[in-house]
Amino acid sequence: MWFTHVKLENWRNFLKVDVPLLPRVFMVGPNASGKSNLLDALRFLRDIAAPEGGFQRAVALRTNVSQIRSLHARRYPNVAIEVEVELDEDRWSYRLEFTQTNQRVPVVAREIVRHGSTMVRERPDAEDDADPTRLRQTHLEQVNANKPFRSLADFLSDVRYLHLVPQLVREPGRSVGRERDPFGGDFLKQVFGTPKKVRSSRLRRIQEALRVAVPQLKELEPYRDEATGAPHLKGRYEHWRPNAGWQTEEQLSDGTLRLLGLLWALLDGSGPLLLEEPELSLHSGVVRHVPQMIQRLRRSSGRQVLLSTHSYDLLSDSGIAPEEVLLLQPTKESTEVRVAADDQQVLALLESGVPMAEVVLPRTAPRRASQLALFGE
Repeated sequence: MWFTHVKLENWRNFLKVDVPLLPRVFMVGPNASGKSNLLDALRFLRDIAAPEGGFQRAVALRTNVSQIRSLHARRYPNVAIEVEVELDEDRWSYRLEFTQTNQRVPVVAREIVRHGSTMVRERPDAEDDADPTRLRQTHLEQVNANKPFRSLADFLSDVRYLHLVPQLVREPGRSVGRERDPFGGDFLKQVFGTPKKVRSSRLRRIQEALRVAVPQLKELEPYRDEATGAPHLKGRYEHWRPNAGWQTEEQLSDGTLRLLGLLWALLDGSGPLLLEEPELSLHSGVVRHVPQMIQRLRRSSGRQVLLSTHSYDLLSDSGIAPEEVLLLQPTKESTEVRVAADDQQVLALLESGVPMAEVVLPRTAPRRASQLALFGE
């Protein structure tokens, strides 16, 4: 189950995007080029389809339609997201175009669902024309309306985004009330919310991986505070005193927490996983093996992983194909997105033996980055 294509129109800093997606995707571009915004388009559909979500809430999480629509949008004012999805060899496509009223109420301008070449749903329809208020909701979010394409709705609701912030894991009080917080505010709550047998199995696998990345970490153990019932996680480090090596999540390093969160996310769920710069806080020796780790997991679970990165070490993996890399390049009025395999110069360099990182990172670096060295003069 995976996204095979994404199209965007007037979405944030993209006037137009039209690119295929593989089960593993690496997004590369300079700061503020739109890597997060590209991932956020898929999150937006997830926020609509999720049981606790909906179209109005998805827009509100991003302030309003004006904040979503590209500042350079001119003739065509609607924001559009279209995805093609393969579900157990079934082909689906979903297109949502939306705008807002003069009162800034988000409304659906067009909603289209196709199963293969068959049109399953097209809006506005006669009922919408009779009652325009219906256009404040998508059929994607309505269980009484999405029955003909429920498998697609379920797929979109299973999309998961992760950009774990270690400090939020240490201070969950900052995220009270949030469910499945992508920044880790309820990460430990998610761990404890998993059935005990599954949780124990995952933590054993994670523990084995962490022993490689953090050799002195010997054991992981979840527990609850006896007084408050709050979930915690502690790790036992190698120490000459038997009980002196235990550390809670408050004492674990940023890198350990980031890697722990990444490993848990890879094992948790089957829907597409969206990752923001998984290399952050991790040693280059660990980062170098992230692509292989994702590929092995994908082979066993079939899970799609899309990630943004600036990392030379991560992109140095020789197994990364040019078809898996999306290059984001800002222009005067937009950001262009293209597949690395469509660039003949990129292909020529790769075929001559130049590593992927050395090919793509210079192409997406700020043109005048060297001027930063003059700061302070």
